Amino acid sequence: MCLAVPARVVECLEGDRALIDLEGVRMEISLELLDDVRPGDYVIVHVGYAIGKLDEDEALATLQAMAAMAQADAREGAQP
Repeated sequence: MCLAVPARVVECLEGDRALIDLEGVRMEISLELLDDVRPGDYVIVHVGYAIGKLDEDEALATLQAMAAMAQADAREGAQP
């Protein structure tokens, strides 16, 4: 299964690269597949590449849904 997640662009770097923040984790990704990405934008990241842009409301709703699923999984795993 593949997973792509929304992340906020912190800084645009040289060579079509960017520094992103995903729930406090920062990493460098490629922007080669997108145009006009700026700090503060939200992008969908898959295997180190930004593959799409999305608005902040949609990104935050997706991150919130992913957090809720993780919490539900943790609760189910904690029960006998």
